Formats: sequence, structure tokens, C-alpha cells
Amino acid sequence: MKLLLIILTTVISCAVLAEGGLRLVLGLGNPPLYVADDEIGYLLAPNQNLKRMGNKIQINQYSMRSEAITDAKPDSLLRILLVGDSIVNGGWWTDQEETISTSIKNKLTSDGNSVQVLNASANSWGPRNQLAYLNRFGVFESQVLVLVINTDDLFATAPNSAPVGRDRNYPAQKPLLALTEAYERFIAKPKPLPNQPEEKGDRVGFNLAAIGEINRIAKAENTQFILAMTPLLRELAATGSRDYEKKARKRLQEFAMQEQITYIDFLPIFADFPQPEFLYRDHIHLSPQGNHLVSETIAKEVESVINQK
Repeated sequence: MKLLLIILTTVISCAVLAEGGLRLVLGLGNPPLYVADDEIGYLLAPNQNLKRMGNKIQINQYSMRSEAITDAKPDSLLRILLVGDSIVNGGWWTDQEETISTSIKNKLTSDGNSVQVLNASANSWGPRNQLAYLNRFGVFESQVLVLVINTDDLFATAPNSAPVGRDRNYPAQKPLLALTEAYERFIAKPKPLPNQPEEKGDRVGFNLAAIGEINRIAKAENTQFILAMTPLLRELAATGSRDYEKKARKRLQEFAMQEQITYIDFLPIFADFPQPEFLYRDHIHLSPQGNHLVSETIAKEVESVINQK
């Protein structure tokens, strides 16, 4: 009986220590939460402040990865609205102070300007999610709207809320324990998602049309619009982009010219970097070096369009 009590006490003590360690060191048990939305698909739940893997994550009242904002913009403030997917958001692997939006702000503020860069983004958002967000909330009196997409986003499907609360990457509520999240994230098999009807038609065309609508929203608000696209890592290899990607890229470039959209194609910019693989943390997401290059390029373009206005 005494031995059993010792074993039980040891097991409980180890579980408590493991629970505390997972929470304090990795931030497990307190993931960024999502909410489903019929039009946008999903958003990060508003008003979150947490740490994951040692990185600070702050979500404001408008589901942006930004500090809380006032609706009325001070006249002296240069406000930029940065819209994107996980590349712009930064995810759990990027501290709030190292996101592209914060980096752009720091580069522009160094000239003595009063600058605010809002970060409206979520993992796997495509142009139609982003358009739905802007239709809902507007541009927040921003002087510049920057949309950052990647090559895959040209083939993004329509907004869909199915992953929320089902996919472990889109939790709708906090797990009971950090140990529970560790098991579900690293050990358990992913839960199957409900079958969704395959979207038919010209998916690239649908997304170009959404970008065109975003451009019109910006024009209606007298907001300068900048479109930027980052490549996938494999597009920088010797084989380059696949044929269907080349066709989609050409369509985007022609569309931007037709619509007179300021367009930054990061494919040639990344290709000129001595070792492009250092710009990535995986096949699509950027490393700190990649974030720096993107932020620097966008900041220069923002200064250019502001000076032309």
C-alpha cells in the first residue's frame, strides 16, 4: 500500500511538473483561438494576449495581430493596413515585435514619422477571405492598403469555416490541460474534416476578381493600394515555377497592369538574394531574413506612393 502511494504521488508530481513546464516554456494550453464566420470563413478571436513558444501574440478588437486601435485616426498619423495570410500574421513562430507589420512600422518611424501598421491576417486566408474582411470592417482610414499574397493564394478556395474547432490548428476553445494539447498536437492523428464540395470553375479568375474588388474598395476610400506576392521556395530552384503557376503569375501581372495596381513581385527579388533558402523557415513561410527583406521592400514602396499622392 505504501509503495502504491509513493508511485501515485510520483506520477501526480510528474504530471503537475509537465503541465507547468508545457505552459510556461511552450505556452501550450493557451493557443490562439479562432471564430467561424459565414462570410470571412474564420478570424482570430478578438482581444487575445498570450505567449506561444516564447513569442508574444496580441490580437486586437478587430481580430488583427496588432495592438488595440481607436476608430478615429489622428490627422498626424500615417496608418497602413497590411492584409495577408500566415506570412503576414507570423503565426506562433514569430514574436509580435518581429512580424512584417511591426518591421515596416519601425522602418518608416525611423524617419521621424508617426506610423501605425495594422495587421489583418489569418492562416491560409486567400483573396476572398481578405475581401470579405474588408467588406465587413473597411480600411480603418488607412492612407495605404498593402495586400500580401503568395503563389498558392492564386489558387485559394472560397471562404470556409469547416476547420474551426475541428482542425487542431484552428481551435475554438482552450484545451482543459496543456498535456491535452500536447497529445492532440504531437501524438494523436488529426481529426477528419467534413467533406466539402470541390470548387469548380476558374479559381485563379475568382481570386483575381477579389483582388480587383479590394482595389476598388481602396480607391473609394482614397487609399493607395499596393499588391505584393512572395514565391514558394521551390520556385527559386533551378526548375522554377510549374507551368500552371507561370500562367497564373502572368495573369496576375497582366491584371495588375490593366487595373493600374502597384505590384511587387518578390520572385526576382528573392532570386537575386545570394542564398534564397535562407529567406525561408519552410517551403512557404519566411525566416527573419525573409521578413526583413519583404518589410524593407514594402516600406520603400509605401514611401514612394505616399510621396506621389
